[in-house]
Amino acid sequence: MPRLTLAQARRIALAAQGFGRPRPSGAVTMRHVQQVIDRVGQFQIDSVNVAVRAHYMPLFSRLGPYDRGLLDGAAGRGPRRLFEYWAHAACLLDVRLQPALRMAMRRRADRERTALSRILTAKPQLLDRVLDDVSGNGPLSARQIENDEVRSRVDWGWNWSEAKYVLEYLFDSGVVGVARRNSAFERLYDLNERVLPGSVLGLPDPSDDESYDTLVARSAQALGVADAKALVDYFYLKGPEGAAAIARLAERGDLEPVTVAGLPQQFWLHAAAKRPRAVPGQALIAPFDTLVHHRPRVLQLFDVHYRIEIYTPAAKRTYGYYVYLFLADDQIVARVDLKADRVGSDALLVQSAWLEPHAESRRAEVAARLADELALMANWLEVSGVQVLPKGNLAGDLAAAIPPDG
Repeated sequence: MPRLTLAQARRIALAAQGFGRPRPSGAVTMRHVQQVIDRVGQFQIDSVNVAVRAHYMPLFSRLGPYDRGLLDGAAGRGPRRLFEYWAHAACLLDVRLQPALRMAMRRRADRERTALSRILTAKPQLLDRVLDDVSGNGPLSARQIENDEVRSRVDWGWNWSEAKYVLEYLFDSGVVGVARRNSAFERLYDLNERVLPGSVLGLPDPSDDESYDTLVARSAQALGVADAKALVDYFYLKGPEGAAAIARLAERGDLEPVTVAGLPQQFWLHAAAKRPRAVPGQALIAPFDTLVHHRPRVLQLFDVHYRIEIYTPAAKRTYGYYVYLFLADDQIVARVDLKADRVGSDALLVQSAWLEPHAESRRAEVAARLADELALMANWLEVSGVQVLPKGNLAGDLAAAIPPDG
């Protein structure tokens, strides 16, 4: 069985995710955006907006500064290149994957929903009324649906309206789609026939096996080399069907079994994966980037223990509230807690900066390259500069590397 070194596996993984390629020298176009979509397949959505919303960051990481309207257009205007649905979380997904995800839609449609059942028992016509409202007036947010109800103000949970429960069921089931998000980041729902391209909607439903094969193959392409857990987690697949799909893809020659030095489990190499000798460049990586969302893989390939701490009380956080990793060539060498402070300092605040232990010999280099990347991000976010707060074992070096004018 072929054996890869850990460094080889890292470089294969990075290349598959679109790193190591020169960023565009001119303006980023939709063609560049499509190339990233082709590689990663999805951009996770998250409501936290402390620096920039999660789905915008992966394109910046790979392409550099770009007009965020390009991504908005790819997901919010026809013919859509991306559509919103569930993958490893709520994501903007390559629209060509929609047929394979109908399997998930069927399963979600059959899922027991206690709150929805209670609502529809009391208001049996509500589902049809909501669907008629969307059909006649969409795209609509849940707040724009007409429905008389008395809502509790003490609910500790999502505190959804009755219309929201119905709309989420219709969305999960594939009956309606998300046309776009509004300025409050609420979903605007519309009929799928007005959201998805006809060329996609007209495709026949694949079987469950065909769907698993499509999704696992796309995972393998996006990861380059991965173990079985990472392959199925990329689109959050569950059950023995994932392993069966891996076996079928291996039998066809799409996947090759390999080992990685120092790691005990079986890995799978995608047949078309590039094996670069070097992965030049640098990038800030958001917590939900597809490069790092599977945390065990980050630890094994990059020797970095990475956890998001937004739900951890401030006094107990190790690194910060919303921490980005810093990739330099083929290693993750630092992490920074970032905030775009548009109200106070009008700066990209580095609330803490930390050097990874294995990068100690590269301290000065890391600080200089990180300073450059932060300046690029500040310019993209249209804040006046970078300000480094004195927290973290890299803060001093990083602050010294920031030009006096920020």
